[in-house]
Amino acid sequence: MHSLTPLFAPGGIIVVGASASPEKLGAVMAQSLSAYHAAVALVNSRGENGMHTSIADAAAAIGDGPDLAVLCVPAAATAQALRDSAANGAKAALVCAGGFAEAGGPGVEFGRQVEAAASETGIRLLGPNTSGFFVPHRSLRASFVPGVAELEPGSVAVVAASGGVNHVLAFHLQHAGVGVSLGVGIGAGTDITAPDVLDYLISDEQTKAVALHLESVADGPALVDAVSRLSSVKPVVALVVGRNDVSEFAQSHTGALATSWRTTRAVLKQAGAVIVDDESQLVAAVTVLAARRLAPAADPGVGLITGQAGPGLVIADALHSAGVTLPRLAQASQDTIGGLLPPLTFQANPVDTGRPGPGYQKILAAVAADQAIDVVGVYGLTEPVTDLPLSVAESGASGSLPFLIGVDGPDGDVERARKSAQQHGLPLISGPTSLAHGITALVNDARGRFQRAQAPDSTFTWPDVEGPWDENRSKELLDALGITTPARRSCSTRTAAHEALAQLGGGPVAVKLLDAAVLHKTEIGGVHLGVDSPAAMDRALDGLEAAGAREFLIEAMAASGIDLVLGARRDPVFGPVVVLGLGGTTAEIFADISIRSAPLSVRTAEGMPGELQARALLYGFRSGPTLDTTELARILTHLGDALCANDGIAEIEINPLRLTHDGLVALDAVVINVEEDMK
Repeated sequence: MHSLTPLFAPGGIIVVGASASPEKLGAVMAQSLSAYHAAVALVNSRGENGMHTSIADAAAAIGDGPDLAVLCVPAAATAQALRDSAANGAKAALVCAGGFAEAGGPGVEFGRQVEAAASETGIRLLGPNTSGFFVPHRSLRASFVPGVAELEPGSVAVVAASGGVNHVLAFHLQHAGVGVSLGVGIGAGTDITAPDVLDYLISDEQTKAVALHLESVADGPALVDAVSRLSSVKPVVALVVGRNDVSEFAQSHTGALATSWRTTRAVLKQAGAVIVDDESQLVAAVTVLAARRLAPAADPGVGLITGQAGPGLVIADALHSAGVTLPRLAQASQDTIGGLLPPLTFQANPVDTGRPGPGYQKILAAVAADQAIDVVGVYGLTEPVTDLPLSVAESGASGSLPFLIGVDGPDGDVERARKSAQQHGLPLISGPTSLAHGITALVNDARGRFQRAQAPDSTFTWPDVEGPWDENRSKELLDALGITTPARRSCSTRTAAHEALAQLGGGPVAVKLLDAAVLHKTEIGGVHLGVDSPAAMDRALDGLEAAGAREFLIEAMAASGIDLVLGARRDPVFGPVVVLGLGGTTAEIFADISIRSAPLSVRTAEGMPGELQARALLYGFRSGPTLDTTELARILTHLGDALCANDGIAEIEINPLRLTHDGLVALDAVVINVEEDMK
């Protein structure tokens, strides 16, 4: 039995702090729990309306004792109520009250006491600071939001950082006709966190897909591992809050948004989650994924059939923006479709049918049978003579290939279409853009599982190179990793610097200050470029000595090209990650970066440059150099492997890694030890 079973499937419940006053939390919670099939005993210290006056009495009234204690008491009394509940058999507890660490002042100590009580007794604690949870198919509604009584059983579980968002998503899923298998707001997460619930859902037969909402992450590896385990058997769709700086407001909620938004999204995607931008996309995604998943594939092909060209254009445009492929149908498929439609309609994909008429089912079958198509989206406005879900079912194609149906029209018509879709086991969405979001989720889920099947190579060993990590030693590490660096000489005297100039062909060369303690040489005048004569060398050395240089790096100048920045660093939440961006200020100003957790496979790394907004610059833009994606992927994987292999290294950065017509060359490198990073 999972440790959360006493919470989500309790054999008996006690409500501590129940009340006869309808405006109080204890009364609302008692009313919400009254429909539960197992025994529910109420505790009120004054014995209102015949309630039990102690936790011990209430526990004794339940045959085998309580599994769950729902605590509706003030923050100051919560820790003792937890201890008393555990002593009387409760294995899990729900604490909805606020007034703990998020409130500051005495609340910090109240929170510490609650944490200690949970740790010492072993009771599993959900909360504090949450509006609760609900399991509709068990008629278990441990929530103080009255509307949960209207929630119907469904196939999507909601795991939300916020109790409020938990309810919002549940109501949206209800409106979408999907329903909820379980909905839980984590709140402060003193004990039970999102990874705990995700692990519970692996074996929950009612749940077919999971909607995950995150505000901050305390234990990155635990979250990634839980998402990876769950997404291998059920789809996970994640909405991560924190793109913008709203940390002051978050402090007054359940905690600071301390986790990097981009890093969280990237590593969850790598773990198998489908990433969305808002709650509407999330609902569309889980609506579709709860019905069916595609087989893992690098690039699933989508067929689109639309009864109206305008909405079809909206859908196709949204799919293209999301990187979803709409392959041109084979000529044989087009010939079949052409014999069923007027010649004025577009038939190569998307297929514009106009108003559905005779032969519509054959069109559905023809698109589904095309070898390039892995999933079919169907859209149309409702019409009295057409039942789109029925047409899809009768085409016979939906048994072998996933179909998604989008309809719009009067509320009554849409509801009838939804019931028809449910009858035939087909997902239905209202709205062209929502349909595109659902299709995108299916495709991204398939791509994600395909990528995860490419396991990273774990045979890396740290090369025989050690610090102190000045630029020259850092580049020796890159050399050992098989990463090209410019020809260079490390010099401790002016005479040696002049000899290096001659050895490097007389220039032009870069002359740099060489000091492991100086990371940003340019800012102190520590870099001189284009040195091509003894006189220019003397001027450069004069400048470096004035900046405090005692050693110099003389390095051949690289050809012009496109600059990238690559880094492997230890993220404080998720551990080793690899970052790729455009060099200079582009990555910083526009946040045009791609992130993966390390170690990573070559195939996973190959997808990183395709995520950059300015990626066109890397592929021959205006006769510029063309990136060898495999070569870049090799560099990225080696940086990640190096960081994972040496716990003493906090960061390895190449900035810039220049893309030239002759390939990639690392022009500058920085390696930072863990102890230096902590200063």
